[in-house]
Amino acid sequence: MAKKSKIARNEQRREVVARYAERRAELKKIISSPASTDQQRQDAQRELARQPRDASAVRVRNRDAIDGRPRGHLRKFGLSRVRVRELVHDGQLPGVRKSSW
Repeated sequence: MAKKSKIARNEQRREVVARYAERRAELKKIISSPASTDQQRQDAQRELARQPRDASAVRVRNRDAIDGRPRGHLRKFGLSRVRVRELVHDGQLPGVRKSSW
C-alpha cells in the first residue's frame, strides 16, 4: 500500500497536467513549426519554461488503481502485477487465467 500523500500528490499532478495540456500543446507546436520566427520560438520556449514542472505529463506516475503501488504497473488492467496475480488466482478477472506448463 502506497502512502496516501503520494497518491494524493499524483492526483494533483493529473489535474495540473489537464489544466495546462492545451496551452502546452500550442507552445510545442510553435516551437516545432518551421514557419515560426526565431523570436516566436524563443518566446514560446520561455513561456513553456515558466509553467509549473507538474504541468508536464511525464511527471504523472502510473499507479495501481486499488492500492496505489507505483511499480510493476500493467497498463491493460490499471493494476500492479501483484494485484493482477491475486485477482486472477481468485477468478475475479474474466477471460484471464494463470498459465502453467
